[in-house]
Amino acid sequence: MTNNKLDIKLRPTEILDLDFLFQFQLDKQGRYIAAFMPKDPTDKFAYLNKYTKLLNNPTVNNQTIILDNVIVESIAKFVIEGDTEITYWIDRKFWGQGIATKALKEFLAIETYRPILGRVAFDNFGSQKVLEKCGFVKIGADKGFANARQAEIEEYIYKISE
Repeated sequence: MTNNKLDIKLRPTEILDLDFLFQFQLDKQGRYIAAFMPKDPTDKFAYLNKYTKLLNNPTVNNQTIILDNVIVESIAKFVIEGDTEITYWIDRKFWGQGIATKALKEFLAIETYRPILGRVAFDNFGSQKVLEKCGFVKIGADKGFANARQAEIEEYIYKISE
């Protein structure tokens, strides 16, 4: 259930946020559940280089999620191989509190492009619930190599059209 009383704010991600956001992907449990990560998620230079470019890309809508003046999440819309997709990451300390659901709902209100796809590891039940609560419908599955697990795994594909 989403906690509507959460004081969540979305704002465009800034260069100064990147050092803080980088720390999220250092969490081993978070990486495992996200599954699809860079080959070396500890390479800060590569992370900063990639996201600095993305922040300057007009097709990317990258937002930082703030809860009680603390950065807890990032969320973004991007285009890959002609498809518009969404991605988000929440600090594990804040899992299970409805933050991701509320943030995604607020993000979808400002990011009006449709359709948007969301991809999630087959066993990432929390993220599957977040997508479903926000109106995404599972439309298929695919397999891909998950660097965080060093294995090919199934991922579910979700879509929101409205």
